[in-house]
Amino acid sequence: MSEPETELDGQASVLADPKTKLVLLIEDDEGQRDLIKHLVGAEGFRVEMAANGKEGLKQAQRLNPDLLLIDLMLPGIGGYELVRELQASGLGEAPVIVLTAKSMAAKTIEMIKQEPNVKDFWEKPPSSAQVTSIHSLLKTLPPLGGSAGPESI
Repeated sequence: MSEPETELDGQASVLADPKTKLVLLIEDDEGQRDLIKHLVGAEGFRVEMAANGKEGLKQAQRLNPDLLLIDLMLPGIGGYELVRELQASGLGEAPVIVLTAKSMAAKTIEMIKQEPNVKDFWEKPPSSAQVTSIHSLLKTLPPLGGSAGPESI
């Protein structure tokens, strides 16, 4: 049986199994952390977590994740500072999705999206469509049977 193929950026590309991809979730709110871990894990990805920016930076350096989900309002090192620290430490290649619990001014969102590795900006809790979009970002195949949105918890 051959690997599924898709047309991405004008080139045929083999989609990977999401189990081969590691997502690092850096979120200080335990409830949000558990919910987002469940949603991302239901899509088949491996998920590691950190509760603050300092711990997140150490985890990122140790694990070299394929994607980082970073809360903007972290204690100590804030999310935006963490994005900049990751770039400075040579980990700026991994895509980042910034998470926030509150509405932000469009100017602020655009400023954060200017960072080269920031691919999206989500209000918490993320929708199932947002979580499913990780497959496109990491070029993975969604699991059979669909995704588990917040309504399935």
